[in-house]
Amino acid sequence: MEQKATFIDAHCHIDMCKTPVQDIISHATQAGVGIMITQGVNPASNRKALSLATKYPQIKVALGLYPIDALALSDEETEQELSFIRDHKSDIFAIGEVGMDFKEDLAQHARQEQIFRKIIALAQELDKPVIVHSRKAESACVTILTEMHAKKVIMHCFSGKFSLIKTVVENNWTLTIPTNVKNSEHFQKMIEAVPLTQLLCETDSPYLHPDKLPDNEPANVLASYEKIAEIKKESIEQVKNQLFENYSRLV
Repeated sequence: MEQKATFIDAHCHIDMCKTPVQDIISHATQAGVGIMITQGVNPASNRKALSLATKYPQIKVALGLYPIDALALSDEETEQELSFIRDHKSDIFAIGEVGMDFKEDLAQHARQEQIFRKIIALAQELDKPVIVHSRKAESACVTILTEMHAKKVIMHCFSGKFSLIKTVVENNWTLTIPTNVKNSEHFQKMIEAVPLTQLLCETDSPYLHPDKLPDNEPANVLASYEKIAEIKKESIEQVKNQLFENYSRLV
């Protein structure tokens, strides 16, 4: 039986939220948010994400290695975690949160790229979307994904130049609009530039609250939908239906 179109939070970290999970689910349900894709960032949070999904059908899972967390692992530990993700192929929507982050000191760019390429190859092997973090590494991430002919790509909270956004659109990848779009000219312009067929919405909970408060949660993803509807001059219902279709294409 096909699921009815619902609001979707395509990127959140429910295990990091201070609000009790049952309350997060309740608030999301009241807001009409029926799908929340919680992201793993390291071995411990990957296991928490899987555990949450077994308890709450609204929670879908992306398993991944956040680039800075990945640097803390040995090559052997990295391979073990990639094997763990492979073993849970049937339990996950995507591989994420992964990518590269050049903001930190001693960011080990070459090793980050090596790990990222392995993860992209795994996503291609499993035919799963890859959810990409690219802070201060937007150009490098787009270049590597393009070189590797990645198809199912979701660029999370993408802050790159509009020349790169153009490449993302041309590659037929997806961009997520975070809830801080309410106060972000960059993301508002992104909505203008990117076809509705290539957008999803996210909260990045517990971060990026639409009103700059602590403890964002998936119910607030409606702030992103509302801004898209306003800028695209579409109804909320039309935006909800199209983004649900966008999500369904990636499953």
